[in-house]
Amino acid sequence: MLKAFEDVQKQIGRQVWKPFSIDNVIFRLHYRLTFWALLTATILVSSRQYIGEHIRCISDTVPNNVINTFCFFTTTFTIPRFNNDTQVPHPGVGPMGRAELASESVVHHAYYQWVPFVLFGQAIMFYLPHLVWRVVEGGTIKVLVEGLQFGYLAIADRDVGKAPSKSKYMAKVNVVRTTFMNRLKLNQWWGHWLIGCEVLNALNLILQVLMTDAFLGGKFLGLGPAVVNQQPADTECLDLVFPKVTKCAFMKYGASGTIQTHDALCIMALNIINEKIYTFLWFWFAILAVLTAGGLLWRVLTLLLHHRSPRFNQLLFDYDNRLNPEDFEIVISRCEFSHWLFLLYLCKNMHQSAKNMLFRDLAQEMRDLKSNGYHNRNTLPLSLSSDYPKKSPSPASELRPRGVPVSLDEPDESLMSQPSQPLLPAAAPGDVDPQGRPHSD
Repeated sequence: MLKAFEDVQKQIGRQVWKPFSIDNVIFRLHYRLTFWALLTATILVSSRQYIGEHIRCISDTVPNNVINTFCFFTTTFTIPRFNNDTQVPHPGVGPMGRAELASESVVHHAYYQWVPFVLFGQAIMFYLPHLVWRVVEGGTIKVLVEGLQFGYLAIADRDVGKAPSKSKYMAKVNVVRTTFMNRLKLNQWWGHWLIGCEVLNALNLILQVLMTDAFLGGKFLGLGPAVVNQQPADTECLDLVFPKVTKCAFMKYGASGTIQTHDALCIMALNIINEKIYTFLWFWFAILAVLTAGGLLWRVLTLLLHHRSPRFNQLLFDYDNRLNPEDFEIVISRCEFSHWLFLLYLCKNMHQSAKNMLFRDLAQEMRDLKSNGYHNRNTLPLSLSSDYPKKSPSPASELRPRGVPVSLDEPDESLMSQPSQPLLPAAAPGDVDPQGRPHSD
């Protein structure tokens, strides 16, 4: 059984630890820790070498291999009225004839056949949001910042290991700046998809809890409190959900053609593992639910504070005193939330020196675009070439106040409303040629 998961382990193992971060720690708890916990549980319940045979039944007249196979792929059962009876050898196991079997209220147990499949399916479901995000993100962060993590080594004229040369290092920062400015609309969808996948993680967690509760006959939601509050004198609550000893009825024709019912007693060794797995899952799902809710609240907090709190931005972007505070403020104040989120993940994957260079270059370009009346190079009129003249930076007093987001995709109305300057100076009264056309020297 272990060999059946070797290919899965190889494929997923390549994606577990990455040098590039495209999500947050809460996201990774879903597709890394939870995924591997469920995959490990699947291997445990599928491996007979750890617990021996999954089921062994006792019968005087039916061969052991026949009764074991029959009771495993059909259902075993317990009788609820014997759960707290001290006169029976095991909870839920007591005398019952063939006539009583049809009328007696019994609890059938068949989930143990499906435990490996359900656990593996849940593991895939927890990995699915990350897979969607990887496909949508398409390696954008990796392509842009690869090599910028080694800024402290980019001091030579040639590449040193993974560290690029100084010229390549500076060129790479310029590529990031250009890409950020020219792909603003795509960056906006980048942020929307990330938030959508974070919400998908929360919805998937709720779905998995409800599915597990339905799978265990409605006994999963109360499993954790029952284990914590259990008294020594009470019947173990885990024995009611995962019985270790059950009954199994096997019927066959006798020598004279009469149907004979053989009442077998079955040892459910697999439930020793199942009860540990689902008890762990209850507490882990509870912890993960709290952390996921906290992660969504944090996302809402970033949405509210990214344009209102300078200190908040300094903490998130790990502000360095060597960076001009005006450059930092200009870039942050002119980013919508999706652009801000994309810039944050770019900076998480950069060395401090590359981040400082990026903010300085972005601030300068935003000043240049602002001074020409546009916030996006793609919206420049045709009369302006790509090499438009750069004007001196605008004073800080002319910048839009903090807390008022500026769309980088729209022209500045205040500047566009100003009267345009003539391209040629006004002609003097006598400077008119015979054809009536003004001229200048």
